[in-house]
Amino acid sequence: MKKAYRIKRNEEFQYVMQEGNSFANRQLVIYFVENNAQHHFRIGLSVGKKLGNAVTRNQIKRYLRQAFLELEDKIKPTVNIVIIARQPTVHMDFHQIKKSLAHLLYKTRLFND
Repeated sequence: MKKAYRIKRNEEFQYVMQEGNSFANRQLVIYFVENNAQHHFRIGLSVGKKLGNAVTRNQIKRYLRQAFLELEDKIKPTVNIVIIARQPTVHMDFHQIKKSLAHLLYKTRLFND
């Protein structure tokens, strides 16, 4: 995932979380807001310290980035997305995380028609 497609600044995270819509399942929480001025979706990832040490948190973020990369052509390009990982993601492998993320994107109608 290119760095230009990531949300990094705290102000951007706060804007998406306060102004956007949210949806959740047991593993992930998604916040999203439309931004028609951009040509590619942007993502921000949040994995709290309660989920484990740095190795575990970074692994979860790598899995989420790879899942977004594989689902890239299906996701609407005019949206900013923030994903927050919950405790069950610690015990999940890549395919389970990808399936959970795809479920959230489908339920929030962020997939292209």
